[in-house]
Amino acid sequence: MTRHCWKCGTEYTLSGAPGRSELCDKCGSDLKVCLNCVSYDPRMAYQCRDRRAELVGEKHIANYCEYFEFVRRVFVPPAEDRSREARARDQLKEAAGRLIPKTRSTEFYFAAGRFPPICGT
Repeated sequence: MTRHCWKCGTEYTLSGAPGRSELCDKCGSDLKVCLNCVSYDPRMAYQCRDRRAELVGEKHIANYCEYFEFVRRVFVPPAEDRSREARARDQLKEAAGRLIPKTRSTEFYFAAGRFPPICGT
């Protein structure tokens, strides 16, 4: 059981809890996040067991929670999002890729996960 990054599993070896601005050495993700906290529980209301803590909307972004305690656990990589919404988004990107010719200007939009404007709109 180790204290590690929620995203890539890199072990956090320093003593004490990470500061708000500390990042993972490997992937650059924030370390003081709800996903790394002992109180994080996706089945609870607001995904937190500590009722004193304020609501945090973005669980993967650093926050100022004063009740944060780094959890010790075995690393399990985050599951790939295969929800109905994710599959529909992938199908739409595939269809748009066939309809809109890839040029240098449209590659920017596809890399950002957005769709280029059609006909100057």
